Amino acid sequence: MIGILGGTFDPVHIGHLRTALDVFEALQLESLRFVPLGNAVHREPPVFSAEKRLAMLRAAIEGQPGFEVDERELNSGEPSYTVTTLESLRSELGDEVPLCLLMGRDAFAAFHTWREPHRILRLAHLVVMERPGETLYMEGPLEALAEGRITASVDDLSHSPAGRILFLPVTQLDISATDIRARLKAGRSVRWLVPERVRVLLEE
Repeated sequence: MIGILGGTFDPVHIGHLRTALDVFEALQLESLRFVPLGNAVHREPPVFSAEKRLAMLRAAIEGQPGFEVDERELNSGEPSYTVTTLESLRSELGDEVPLCLLMGRDAFAAFHTWREPHRILRLAHLVVMERPGETLYMEGPLEALAEGRITASVDDLSHSPAGRILFLPVTQLDISATDIRARLKAGRSVRWLVPERVRVLLEE
């Protein structure tokens, strides 16, 4: 199984990395691909340049077996839609490899508003990362999308290429890229909020 974690990574921080490692270990993934956002569609563009975000992400995951950076959104020049990224991955990896799209609970709550959500579920499983003890109440379009797809078994994900939804408790650290940027702007240290190699890049 291959995991996919998209995001602005503006900058990447310990919160991203800890939750990613939790999922990597829980699902026993072959690899986990970090996909930095290329051209934003439904959000403000990143503050840091693509080159800087890419350099920080590479520095952050250096030495962690199974973690990879996937540059396809940065290199495409097109608007970044998850469905397009997954189609590109499928064309590269084939139809049989299980793909697991990682997302937070807030993102999943709005999943029915994404571009072609049914198509996304034909291309990948969803792994919803949540705090232990959280409960998400689904209704309307989201409930209809999820009907018959939810599983508590990692084996269900490994035995099919796409289409299931797994809720996975992970370590949630109260760290945000917005706060890190504010600290940098105020001249405050971001030590221990980001990996040391990332801190050096941010403060240089």
